[in-house]
Amino acid sequence: MHRVVITGLGPVSSIGIGASAFRRSLRAGRSGISRITSFDPSGFPHVNGGEVPGFAPDRLLRRLVPDRWGRSSQFAAAAARLAADDARLPAGEIRAGRGGAVLGTTSGESQVVEAITGQLLENSFEAVPGELFAQAPAGRLAAAVCEELGLTGESLTLATACSASNYAIAYAYDCLAHGEADVMFAGGADSVCRWAHAGFYRLGALTADACSPFDLNRSGIITGEGGAVLLMETLDHATARGARIYAELLGKGINCDANHMVAPHAETIAECMRLAHRDAGVKPAEVDYISAHGTGTPTNDAVEARAAAEVFGARMPPISSIKSMLGHTMGAASGFGAIASALAIAYGFLPPTINWHTPDPELGGLDPVPNTARAAKVRIVQNNGFAFGGNNAITILGACS
Repeated sequence: MHRVVITGLGPVSSIGIGASAFRRSLRAGRSGISRITSFDPSGFPHVNGGEVPGFAPDRLLRRLVPDRWGRSSQFAAAAARLAADDARLPAGEIRAGRGGAVLGTTSGESQVVEAITGQLLENSFEAVPGELFAQAPAGRLAAAVCEELGLTGESLTLATACSASNYAIAYAYDCLAHGEADVMFAGGADSVCRWAHAGFYRLGALTADACSPFDLNRSGIITGEGGAVLLMETLDHATARGARIYAELLGKGINCDANHMVAPHAETIAECMRLAHRDAGVKPAEVDYISAHGTGTPTNDAVEARAAAEVFGARMPPISSIKSMLGHTMGAASGFGAIASALAIAYGFLPPTINWHTPDPELGGLDPVPNTARAAKVRIVQNNGFAFGGNNAITILGACS
């Protein structure tokens, strides 16, 4: 078994593009929420989203031709390029077949599919440009990363909804730990789209202005978008090339309860935490911080807190949700959580839960790191990712020693 480390971070988010900008915004508790521009939201009671402002793929990408790819694939490729640059990975460093990409998503190329649907409704099948159909498959997210970076190894897109990035990170971890690759790019990407916005609104899970995880008066999510990719290497490979190491991937836990299509299940989530701890070889008392799934819905936050209390008991570590800043980035969410976790370890701070005002007595005195980032020595982080259908995935990151 090879040790696995994180050497590059590639966030493309509503609060910043690139590791430095993203870190500054996390520390500042900056909100990336604004009125949606990707589609006309005027027919909805709620019109805000966490869109990426000023995203210019032609400035970030070197090999990929943006016009031939959908927005989610562009996010994925740009995030991977940023991660490679952040890691100072030399061109030609990856041996043939020894580097790959695993990307998670909820909606795939949602904007492309909506464009095709709109043209079909207005015209006919023959009127839809062929390039739109070519851009539609969700598998193009990982393919875009491989094309941008010249990777010839694994290329896989996983669609396990809002925990998909953690599934991707876990898959990449296994490839590296078992010696099947030297370098892997893993994370997720999704775009703001009408159908997801409408779907969450019909579920009663959408809030109007601000996402307030763990607050007594929390009322739902705000849809978001972006790409979140981590460059992961075997420790031997990273050490041989003198790479800077943000953190080590210590282990992961994955399970699926299939208990309910949309309602989370506390007992299974608690078991997922225990699986992750066992795989990583850590005890609950050793976890310094939890990067929460923390969607801001009344039910999700209560279930997550109850599961954590079952596992951690009276010694609950600080637990904050960066969705309060980014919105819910769907398949990219736990990828952004992993990036925030690596930054917390490397730079010694806890990202805050912004928009938090009133404690919820039912959450048992939980510490959400309210509104302001906190300096802290962070050695081990638990990064939570939960999804519809009971798809739970947790990654454990630690300081590399």
